[in-house]
Amino acid sequence: MVIHSLSGGGAERVAADLSAYWVQRGYKVTLVTQADASTDAYPLHADVKRYALGTAAPSSGRLSAALANIRRVWRLRRLIKRERPTVVLGMMTTSSVLAVVAARGQPCRVIATEHTHPPSQELSEMWLRLRRWAYPQAAAVVALTSGTAEWLARHVPGSRLTVIPNAVRWPLESTEPVIEPPPRQGRYRILAVGRLHPHKGFDLLIRAFREIAGHFPDWDLVILGEGDCRGELQAQIDDADLAARISMPGRVGNVADWYVQSDLYVLSSRVEGLSNTLLEAMASGLAPVAFDCETGPREIIRNGIDGVLVSPADDNEALAAHLSDMMAHPEQREAYARRAVDVRDRFSTTRVMALWGNLFEVH
Repeated sequence: MVIHSLSGGGAERVAADLSAYWVQRGYKVTLVTQADASTDAYPLHADVKRYALGTAAPSSGRLSAALANIRRVWRLRRLIKRERPTVVLGMMTTSSVLAVVAARGQPCRVIATEHTHPPSQELSEMWLRLRRWAYPQAAAVVALTSGTAEWLARHVPGSRLTVIPNAVRWPLESTEPVIEPPPRQGRYRILAVGRLHPHKGFDLLIRAFREIAGHFPDWDLVILGEGDCRGELQAQIDDADLAARISMPGRVGNVADWYVQSDLYVLSSRVEGLSNTLLEAMASGLAPVAFDCETGPREIIRNGIDGVLVSPADDNEALAAHLSDMMAHPEQREAYARRAVDVRDRFSTTRVMALWGNLFEVH
């Protein structure tokens, strides 16, 4: 398995989960990162062999970027020759492209994966061209959602596509840092979880909550996560005079406790791959309200059955209207929550790993 690092992120956590599952079933698994273990947010199973290529440093220009990628390919190719894997799995676009190049002429199958919806990626023209060349050379290209598979079929023709979603983590284990949710004291809580990044639409969520906060004085909003947008989001909260009602405790390792002690989950993302936090929240018995962005939520939420999809996907007024409807109707929240836990079966590890097993055996 090839991935840039194991620092926080959905694909990084999936890499740790997949590698642990496969070693427990007798596979020999080697995980290769460019960054060293000091950046890891997710622990690896003790039986997973780990290599760090030491090639994670950012490049200062086009020439240095090209030289860095040649060095990455060379080191990865040397490792592939030494380890002699039957399958090389690239995690995300750049690692998938590097894996295809490094494994050329070697007796192994390369499987590429896309973990975000490609239109939302910030890739240079060079990487876009390399993807169009590399993916048709791979034995298979795995997309998390059918929407992403359709995009790849149109824009990267010749790719052998298959859809394998992430498995839901259930039950969720607790890791550091542990931050206990504050006592409820008769108040209700809307929960959002994700990187503090423009893609996650927390600015829209704060705007939506501002519109309805006066009508629901016993409701609060908690946004869990860390990222570059913390300062501007906090300024937005302060400008709205909502610091007592909207909190951002940071990244927590005991997110399961927060799911259990909340009343409603909201996913305000402008773009998504397949949202791990949405799956976790629903598995924990939380009714969700989510923007119906181009891919992701609509493949998890059954609208009007176990949650609410909000259109259009960047309209804070529409989000405010749907949130207030759910906040005002506890029976509806409870009915959706009872059905939401079906994701434990619909996205179970058994089902998802059977799809990976078929892919390994067929290609």
